[in-house]
Amino acid sequence: MATPEPAAAIQPPPPTDPEFPLPPILQHPSAVGLAELITQGAEGRLYRTSWLTPTRLCALKHRPSKPYRHPTLDARLTRHRILSEARILQKCRREGVAVPALYGIDESQGVLSMEWVPGRPVRVEVNEFLRRRAEKYPHSDGGRGKEEVTRDEEGAAPLLGLMRRVGEAVGKLHKAGIVHGDLTTSNMMVRPWEKDKGPVNGHQADEEDYSLEGEIVIIDFGLASQGSADEDRAVDLYVLERAFGSTHPRAEALFTVVLEAYKDTFKAAPVVLKKLEDVRMRGRKRSMLG
Repeated sequence: MATPEPAAAIQPPPPTDPEFPLPPILQHPSAVGLAELITQGAEGRLYRTSWLTPTRLCALKHRPSKPYRHPTLDARLTRHRILSEARILQKCRREGVAVPALYGIDESQGVLSMEWVPGRPVRVEVNEFLRRRAEKYPHSDGGRGKEEVTRDEEGAAPLLGLMRRVGEAVGKLHKAGIVHGDLTTSNMMVRPWEKDKGPVNGHQADEEDYSLEGEIVIIDFGLASQGSADEDRAVDLYVLERAFGSTHPRAEALFTVVLEAYKDTFKAAPVVLKKLEDVRMRGRKRSMLG
């Protein structure tokens, strides 16, 4: 008979902040030291950990219980939202939309395990491009660099290519019957091309602009829903447009490239873009009225 392992050899999970306890799956002795909190949101927390083997990285999303809600209602809402997000990820994969692969779910614990997408957010890549551009023109506009990127500007091709791929990704998402609910450049990753795949749009990346080259992967479907209402799709685009303008004001004029690529990818885009004009008008009225 095997000799039982001494109790001292089993390492207990590390102490956690009572306000931010680890989900039970990450408190197991085998998971100690393998989890890193990446971001904390209103509805959940995202950890970087591993799946099955130490070398396969995993994004683990945990929706903790809300103490201000009735336990039965809280459990029901958590289960519904986790299952809904999992179904949406699976549908996107079937329809050819680039999203993280689903590894596993535990709806009772509010846990969703997904593929860890390598690369950096579109927000970071665009801002890095604009920073390098400002350094290239240090004497323009009081030392701040050129204010706005234009389509015909020398060196703008990598950014234009990225904007087209963003528009294509959103077009594929809406074509699949999914509305994201929180489209921003922070919720899109630039995943480096695989070795057997090259850049698109005929642009060959060089060392200076290589970071802009890659596949657009849409992430964070916590607020997403399945639907085909043109109004909802238009609101999706409006959220992205407003987020783009506030996060990347120097490249705001290039958002038209996103919409052009969206139109080329999604057959029903003209109707959605017409709705977008109405949504913009309502947004301007709200801004005027405060």
